[in-house]
Amino acid sequence: VAFTGSTETAKAINRALALPISLHCWQADDVTGFETKPAGLDGGGIMATGNYPGRARTGGEIRADFEEAATLIPGELRFNLHAMYAEAGGEPLDRDALEVEHFSTWIDWCDEHGWGLDFNPTCFAHPMVRDGMTLSSADDGVRRFWVDHCIASRQIAHGIAQRLGPGTCNIWIPDGRKDSTADRMGPRERLVESLDEVLAEDLPDVIDTVESKLFGIGVEDYPVGSHEFYLGYAATRGCGLCLDMGHYHPPEGIADKISAALHFVS
Repeated sequence: VAFTGSTETAKAINRALALPISLHCWQADDVTGFETKPAGLDGGGIMATGNYPGRARTGGEIRADFEEAATLIPGELRFNLHAMYAEAGGEPLDRDALEVEHFSTWIDWCDEHGWGLDFNPTCFAHPMVRDGMTLSSADDGVRRFWVDHCIASRQIAHGIAQRLGPGTCNIWIPDGRKDSTADRMGPRERLVESLDEVLAEDLPDVIDTVESKLFGIGVEDYPVGSHEFYLGYAATRGCGLCLDMGHYHPPEGIADKISAALHFVS
């Protein structure tokens, strides 16, 4: 699909059509995933039920749903995959042990259709989300688990990129509190240390991004990864900034945030 003519409008439309849109896998099943022993979503840092009628139950069903959606969406497409959608053949793997081979079916499928593939660590809906914290936890064991998971996720994104070309690895965490928020500096100091360790290895074909959150159910008073935190982190570390349209106050406009942040971060 292309618009003819030399008008600025036609040029803008054609540039937009050439910019790949990455559709996320979790819309197909409401963030259920395929883990052999799912932890369930209660207390895991995200509010979703996974019980809507007709949701996809397998990777094959998600892929079939996306193929149908792709026939209705103009422009270039990519797919966005979360770590909890590994297809490990029933092997009970924890998230810090995942490798690119556990996503080979997804990679083959994207390759067949000529789509790129982006990746996300899944830092929620897991028993190691303790007291609402992951990468910013004061518990060394908890923090170590999630650092290792995010490092593994970057390696998976690197493996994907070797086959399909560069892709994004986006980090979002649910960390925050509703109460006991006197120490607002400590968790953020730990989050900086954790992210620095996660991103320490230079992987040129992985586009690293960090994603902020204004609030969350149960963490209304104090989200560790606020917009200000990640804007500063991205600007000083050279990684990308991900802006989720659902993570801000209703009157806030994403267009304003993009046009402001692009002067300093990608």
